[in-house]
Amino acid sequence: MNDIAEVEILKVSPTDEAVALIDERLAVLSERALVSASEVTDILLDVRGLLSHNS
Repeated sequence: MNDIAEVEILKVSPTDEAVALIDERLAVLSERALVSASEVTDILLDVRGLLSHNS
């Protein structure tokens, strides 16, 4: 029984990756009443890194 699973590799565009990150972080932050400026800065830097690194 040597079943070999077929693996498909998907390429994700930098824009799609950035949008996914924003959606993920906004979901976490929307549950809170206060968000610090440093947390917002971290998110923006992460998005900037994704967009500039992959272009």
